[in-house]
Amino acid sequence: MASDVIDPHINPPSDSNEAPLTLDQAPPKTLGMLDQSAFWANLGVSLLGFTGALTLLDPTGSGVTLTFAAAILATVVGSLIGTAMVGLAAVPGAQTGRPAMVLLRGLFGARLSYVPSLLNTVQMIGWGAFELWVIANGAQAIFGTAVPYPVWVLLGGVITVALTIWPLGSIRLLRRFVTAGVVVAMIWLTVALIRQGPALGGGSWAGFVPAVDYVIALSVSWVPMAADFARHSRSPRAAFGGVFVGYSIAQVACLGLGVVALALVGNDADKVWGAFVAAPLGALFFGILVLRETDQSFANTYSTTMSLQNLMPRVDRRIISVTVGVVISALALVADVTAYTAFLALIGAVFVPMFAVLTVDYFVLRGIARWDTREQAPSRWLMLVPWVLGFVTWWLVAALPEVPWWRSLWTSARAALGFAPQPWMSAALAAFLVAAVVTLVVAPLDRRLRPAR
Repeated sequence: MASDVIDPHINPPSDSNEAPLTLDQAPPKTLGMLDQSAFWANLGVSLLGFTGALTLLDPTGSGVTLTFAAAILATVVGSLIGTAMVGLAAVPGAQTGRPAMVLLRGLFGARLSYVPSLLNTVQMIGWGAFELWVIANGAQAIFGTAVPYPVWVLLGGVITVALTIWPLGSIRLLRRFVTAGVVVAMIWLTVALIRQGPALGGGSWAGFVPAVDYVIALSVSWVPMAADFARHSRSPRAAFGGVFVGYSIAQVACLGLGVVALALVGNDADKVWGAFVAAPLGALFFGILVLRETDQSFANTYSTTMSLQNLMPRVDRRIISVTVGVVISALALVADVTAYTAFLALIGAVFVPMFAVLTVDYFVLRGIARWDTREQAPSRWLMLVPWVLGFVTWWLVAALPEVPWWRSLWTSARAALGFAPQPWMSAALAAFLVAAVVTLVVAPLDRRLRPAR
């Protein structure tokens, strides 16, 4: 058997209470269901969810928004589908003790796994910088500009790096002290905003399927890091349950509250945070959510570290984390992160088909019995085929972003194929199904050809 599950007796962890410093050591199995549920619930609540609720309401940019009932139902459906994907992506990490990008050695081979590792590094660094931008702007929404923007960015960067140095301790800290404050803050702000009588009537159901796709994409963006934390889970069941329960409930609550807040400010995303701050005790409870936002930058920074360790398995993760923290802080200070999010949205379509390929090969075709995550794992070029076809399918069906060259590329592809996406079509589900079906054909062929190489 070529599978490379870490043996804790041969490679014991250096500290049973904290994540190992290199990939040579076995990860401690210290995270229970409650730890992981609290962690993922915190990730499901984001200041970006409040402003991003506008995309939920109008996913195609047509100016015709969903009804409140349609928006909530789209949030529930999209969250259940997307979070189930993230939960399943966490299971192999719990079973093998391997982080996400190292697991992809078994899917694509060691060298080919560098491609998604680098893609994930780029997107996670971008999201990390964007989260620091959010933290700094959220703080200024409360305190004004008396404290300059760079000070808040650097403060957020320091907290992020500190959390990343002690990742398991940080998760336990979140569960014990932060989660309760977030729950109280969300309940208080929900009641305070609803009492102001937001106008929630009117709208259409026309954009329901694209709205579901948007919510699925929000969830699935966490697929590339799920195993980074689940490798420390006490069981695969706790890993899946922690993600599914914690994240899905929190995301529904966050987006639902965002819709309510937008209704109070005429669907102006630039003013939505002001609605929270203006509520009774709003500055206090919104401040809790701003401080909590550091868990988003922490998760992105730690996942970047794990992705880079796939390329440099014996480099101390603390050195990588500090370097990544410096990079994302510098980007948040100087980059136009609002423009960068357009690129991040483009590469988000990578992860639904990639997850489909992993799911079919690992679970359905029982690849778990021969999953090879060694540094010498042979390349599996054929496994790129379903991944690429799923990616193409996503953009043939999806609502295209306002990026001229990208929109032109896929509009031309649709015209050449004589294909026109219909309102009922889901890009996420179409990409998943195409990648999954092709994997059923390609994976057995790949395994038959490998011994002959």
